[in-house]
Amino acid sequence: MNIEKEVEKWLLDEDLLMEMKYDENADFHFIVEFPKENIMDVVKPKDKDCIIIACATQVAPQHLNLMQMADPKTQKEFILDLNFGLNQFLVDFELQINQDILQQFVITEQIFEDGLTKDMLIRTLKRVFKSKLHCIWLIDKKFGTLPNTQNENDMFV
Repeated sequence: MNIEKEVEKWLLDEDLLMEMKYDENADFHFIVEFPKENIMDVVKPKDKDCIIIACATQVAPQHLNLMQMADPKTQKEFILDLNFGLNQFLVDFELQINQDILQQFVITEQIFEDGLTKDMLIRTLKRVFKSKLHCIWLIDKKFGTLPNTQNENDMFV
């Protein structure tokens, strides 16, 4: 069985696969929902021997406002704490920061073909999601929450 079919089967077995997306730069690109109401990508780039699990998150305007109202010391400490915290998850990440305010973040992790198993795929999805959750909780801890926030995903667009 080829890698695409195997990964697709694993995602279907666990009811995670939402759609297959055309991507000219990839051998395959799956959109998954893990956990409920959280969208992630599972991509095998062309001419690479790995798959990449990615989760991109944009901070919602109301939470940007909370960050902007904070004092500069708190803003800088938050970015430093975020970097230290994400680094402990052993994932790759990109933070888009404008004037010490986090605008969006992308968390990625790769699994090379020689280590690709269903167990490793699911564990990596969990680690990428928990890294995102760390960002959400840290924003909440440093800047507070908005009233009537129903779930963590409401904080982001």
